[in-house]
Amino acid sequence: MNETDDHFSTIDTVDALKNLARRLQKENVIGVDLEADSMYHFREKVCLIQMATPNTNVVIDPLMIGDLSPMKPVFKKRSICKIFHGADYDVRSLFRDFDITINNLFDTELASRFLGYAETSLEAVVKTKFGAVLNKKYQRKDWSRRPLPQEMISYAAGDVKFLLPLARKLMAELDELGRLKWVHEECEYLSNVRPNRNNSGPLFLHFKGAGKLDPRSLAVLEALLQYRRKTAEKKDRPLFRIFGSRSLLDLAEKKPVNLKQLEASKAISHKQINMYGRGVIAAVKKAMQIDKKNLPTYPRKKSPRVPLVVAGRVKALKRWRDAQVDRLALDPALICTKALISIIAQKRPRRLSDLNAIKEMKRWQKKEFGPGIVKVMKEVR
Repeated sequence: MNETDDHFSTIDTVDALKNLARRLQKENVIGVDLEADSMYHFREKVCLIQMATPNTNVVIDPLMIGDLSPMKPVFKKRSICKIFHGADYDVRSLFRDFDITINNLFDTELASRFLGYAETSLEAVVKTKFGAVLNKKYQRKDWSRRPLPQEMISYAAGDVKFLLPLARKLMAELDELGRLKWVHEECEYLSNVRPNRNNSGPLFLHFKGAGKLDPRSLAVLEALLQYRRKTAEKKDRPLFRIFGSRSLLDLAEKKPVNLKQLEASKAISHKQINMYGRGVIAAVKKAMQIDKKNLPTYPRKKSPRVPLVVAGRVKALKRWRDAQVDRLALDPALICTKALISIIAQKRPRRLSDLNAIKEMKRWQKKEFGPGIVKVMKEVR
């Protein structure tokens, strides 16, 4: 396959998948992309897996196949480099749906960031490197539909064909700047991210804006979140297609307990009132009846008081980081996050060997920035 070749094969049977897996085991590099249905269903799932090699472009249909275990050895094999763009979501999804783990991953989006690119979306980078404009016509379509229109499958196969030539170009640039090992280590960490399966505790703990609410409003919000989740699961719709976050906050603050108050709140549309009005009112009433002593409170983590001497070290480290930003033209967070700066300031490493105790620092950071950090820590109290 060359960069302008649009030919691809569709894999939709177990036998075809097994044959593909045997062929892929012989490859050195594979481009990978996914399409999912998070815009249309309560529990999102991977609907297509697109894969490209120097000679092959395939679209795998996991909804038709069901069992993707033949692909596990391909993703796990360390001698095969798997190229993704923005791999975090894909790594989590493959593990969640198919128990697939990935070794030897290379993320072209992460590589673009370590090269200091201002725009790192696949569309932007492909346009910069190849002058090609990616068609995003079907990006927000329902990929769980079956049968899928041929034009949607063709669209899905289109993006992945750029990943291999793009990775070659980015790797060469990174190598020239001495940053290739940095990205390889970051990709190693990225390959081990996993989906969050901790569903315990109130739903408001994962809701932006909940921390600003008083206990009664928080109780109303929790009741509404529970109602939304139950409704979304029953209707097999994403949460946001039932109520948006802004609507839930408005309802939690205004607390309508009858239809007239609900309409006056203007928090949700007339269509939503017709569909969900009774459920909303019931949820609000239930929360309003909770005894005051049993109302929830948003957990506050008290930040420990930072001694002035540590605060001084933080300022010194930030000045050092600003100098590295100017020198390398990189996002400050890639060099050293605020959290890591705080940890370093507290531990105050004054020898390179002291950095070994800072588990939050990656190997490439210790090698590249260790001497500078130690120098700064020696010069401050």
